[in-house]
Amino acid sequence: MAISKIVTDLERIGDEAEKIARMSRSVHERGFHAAHRFPGIRHAGTEAIAMLRKSLDAFARRDAETAAEVMGQDPAIDDEFRSILRQLITFMMEDPRTISGALEIVWIAKAIERIGDHAKNLSEQVIYIVKGMDVRHTSVEAVRREIAAS
Repeated sequence: MAISKIVTDLERIGDEAEKIARMSRSVHERGFHAAHRFPGIRHAGTEAIAMLRKSLDAFARRDAETAAEVMGQDPAIDDEFRSILRQLITFMMEDPRTISGALEIVWIAKAIERIGDHAKNLSEQVIYIVKGMDVRHTSVEAVRREIAAS
């Protein structure tokens, strides 16, 4: 069952990647040149990809410790998303003509944040496979203690 859930999360990551590509094309076609003013998106994307790679590596190696590290990275991407959102709201307030383009940037940022969430979910399932512990609603610190104790 855990592997089936992992496959579902991977499929959803693919859906989010497709959404990012579609929105990115739209932003480019509209000529929304202000997109470069939000470097947090690139940073969040890099972090989400790193989380995904690390969670897949943890799955391949059956490494619960690495999976727990991925769980610990999720709040950083969530914080980055909130920061991007605040920047975009300010940008839209300054120039209402940018609202449609800025909203597409918001959807891109949200898709990146969701990829991080799915990578975290994947890591939770890895811990379940390796340790038999359901850690979905457990703090990262408690997960690390449990893994170290077992």
